[in-house]
Amino acid sequence: METFRDILCHQIETLQSYFDACSEAASALKQNKDRTFGDGKGDNKISNKDFEADFKENLDKNFTLQPHSPITKEMILEHGMRSVDFRGEALTFKATTSGVLDTLQHCLDLLTQREELWRRRLEREAERRRKLDELYRAARQEALKSRLVVHGSPDFEEGPHSAFNDEEFYDAVESGLDKIEEEAEFRERLKSKSDRQSSCKLVSKVTQHRLWPEIDRVTTEQLHYARLGVEEGVWHLFAEDGEMKMYRREEEVDGMVVDPLKACHVVKGVTGHEMCHYFFSPTVRMEWETTLEQMTVLETVSEDTLVFLQVHKRIWPTSQRDALFWSHMRKVPNNKDQDGQDIWIVCNHSTEDPDFPVSGLFSLLNRDFANTGKCVRVYLTVCLVCQTFIDPPKDGAKITRENLTCKISYCSVVNPGGWAPASVLRAVYKREYPKFLKRFTAYVIEQCKDKPINF
Repeated sequence: METFRDILCHQIETLQSYFDACSEAASALKQNKDRTFGDGKGDNKISNKDFEADFKENLDKNFTLQPHSPITKEMILEHGMRSVDFRGEALTFKATTSGVLDTLQHCLDLLTQREELWRRRLEREAERRRKLDELYRAARQEALKSRLVVHGSPDFEEGPHSAFNDEEFYDAVESGLDKIEEEAEFRERLKSKSDRQSSCKLVSKVTQHRLWPEIDRVTTEQLHYARLGVEEGVWHLFAEDGEMKMYRREEEVDGMVVDPLKACHVVKGVTGHEMCHYFFSPTVRMEWETTLEQMTVLETVSEDTLVFLQVHKRIWPTSQRDALFWSHMRKVPNNKDQDGQDIWIVCNHSTEDPDFPVSGLFSLLNRDFANTGKCVRVYLTVCLVCQTFIDPPKDGAKITRENLTCKISYCSVVNPGGWAPASVLRAVYKREYPKFLKRFTAYVIEQCKDKPINF
């Protein structure tokens, strides 16, 4: 509107100059008429015909018109004689347009106020909806808990005929995981920070053990896989947090999700040896592995090779899980990366023991590992590969933890056994794997910060 107003005002000014010229011509005509005709007496009488001829001659001298202009000298003469107060009309027009703009601005202000009113209403509605969602989730969790108490039948347990849909099943698992985290935080506040000493005793040489061929083969394979790159189109990034990136490939075996996972992470202030030590050591595992209910070392093959039996906490409505596997830690010479130190690896792989069959009732050290004897066996292959990089200190100073960087590669293939919806398992993996790796690395950093560096 302001742009159009400027254009109109420019046009009016142009017309005003034109009419000013006409008015000046009319004034000149009147003065010449009074001077020439006088009182109509005497010898200076000039006829009207002679006057008009004289005026036209003066007009030709004083006004130059553009070629082909629609404005003729006759029009100037006629309009000059009939000139009106065009300046007053122009001022009135400008005032009118200013009034229109003011009115439109008032309308815009009203619309803005109306929009602000609706925005506040929308915010209040969104807040009410958020509170209702929270109430709904709380009520749903209570309903799930009541089902656990009231409906103790197999229909509300894990299985292909479970009465739960996928969403209800995931909500129940998520609630159980949250409860485990709360228990772990409470235990962390109560536990002492005194260091525990390893109680493992060397009972045999690992190379003489019946499992050694499998241990050596699987460990070498896992080291090879961990050092491979992450090819685009094969691995899909599903979680990223700073230096930590987690990838997976979607695979299923007999309808069960067994997605291979690969995580890459970089942490400061610890060595690869320290990271692998805390991942391998049974004396501290209960401190960072929050899902464990009980854990024992079935066999000490050597100081760097153990056979574990772990029972994980049950998360309703799933069945309880246990895992029987050997764990091996070794140092691998670095032949590729000249900037890094030697590589450390911990490899875990499921094995079998006739004394501890799947879903068997057993007791060890006067502690029942499965009160019901209905544990589902988990089959796994996991490796943690760590390499230390040192940023040389200035002026030959002593190396401190500020100069240490640990590059981590974590690979796992886990078959959870039993039956659970694929969508639920993948949702749980996406939630829990990043939390696990962050929790474990933070634990190692906290344990090592005040201790001598162990390369």
